[in-house]
Amino acid sequence: MDNFRFHIPTEVIFGRGVEDEVGAVAAKYGTRALLVYGQGSVVRSGLLDRVKASLEKAAIAVEAFGGAQPNPTLTHAEEGVQKALSFGADIIIAVGGGSAIDTAKGIAHGAANPEHPLWSLWTKQVPLTKSLPVGAVLTMPAAGSEMSDSAVLTNTDLGRKAGINTPFNRCRFAVMNPAYGATLPPYQLAAGVTDIMMHTMERYFIPDARCDLTDEIAEGLLRTVIKNGATVVADPSDYDAMAEIFWASSLSHNNLTECGRGKDFSVHKLGHPLSARFGVTHGASLAAVWGAWAEELYRDCPARFARYARSVWGVDEADDLSAAKEGIEKTVGFFRSIGMPVTLGELNVGVTADDLRQLSLDATMNDTLRLSRIRPLDAAATEKIYRRALS
Repeated sequence: MDNFRFHIPTEVIFGRGVEDEVGAVAAKYGTRALLVYGQGSVVRSGLLDRVKASLEKAAIAVEAFGGAQPNPTLTHAEEGVQKALSFGADIIIAVGGGSAIDTAKGIAHGAANPEHPLWSLWTKQVPLTKSLPVGAVLTMPAAGSEMSDSAVLTNTDLGRKAGINTPFNRCRFAVMNPAYGATLPPYQLAAGVTDIMMHTMERYFIPDARCDLTDEIAEGLLRTVIKNGATVVADPSDYDAMAEIFWASSLSHNNLTECGRGKDFSVHKLGHPLSARFGVTHGASLAAVWGAWAEELYRDCPARFARYARSVWGVDEADDLSAAKEGIEKTVGFFRSIGMPVTLGELNVGVTADDLRQLSLDATMNDTLRLSRIRPLDAAATEKIYRRALS
């Protein structure tokens, strides 16, 4: 087991009706709140008004800022920074899913450091040494941003999607009422289920570290998501199944399942260029390349893939390579069963063979970054995975 540090400062308020408690918990951190939300579903559901009422009851001034996009953009976050500064916000509260939360994190960093361009902070050209407190009212289980130290924005001018990991990304509080998951369309839920699984698997497929407890937690989380994920896609009104998915979303990305093992996130690095260049939904981009990634690497780490197959999917094949192969097939089959694309062609965005070289350079930062802790992947190896994923 490798050395690790684990600190989760996020206060979680979970269950039916908890959105009415936002004001009481937010009052610990500020008196002027910028509410960040997406494309209007929280307005139509009445959630935004309930959050406003709770904040105002706690004597917190409120300003709303909508328009967060499914792949949140730097430009929109920069607009939010100016909104926060003009309003004098001292706390940023996201109402929505991962896109709203990541946008809120970007706004918090930019508003606390107005002398620096947000992109320079985001890409660590300038050290991030302070930020405003961020809270989240979660409506969608997927990104896990409500408890994670990460956030992602897309610079549309550069065609680049980039993430930043910092303790300043930790939300001070996360309010989660799983009932709001019932408002989501099946495709969005399926993409969220995929993202939750990927956050766990990106930490699981790490060789040469014995972490029995961490492995058991990760495997149990994956089994729970597989069981309940299929249920919520078929019936989003199933509160108990949705509650399992909401909680799994948070635990999958708050670093719990990497304790003693670390993380990889090479599949995310393959998916990000697809989102940045083609606007692909994040979870769909991951499902489209995971099978090809696994096929490329499982022979380098057969025991790990075999354990995954046996512990998560119940595969009883004794031979490690055969078990690993069956586990990959079952995973891809699950993604397909909930309506996710499992090849680049199924994304239906016009990815061609001519695009693959540029995607591989994007994923590897012009061949300066090596992907995967199983076997380092340069741009040529990454292009091979994209090519395998075409169909």
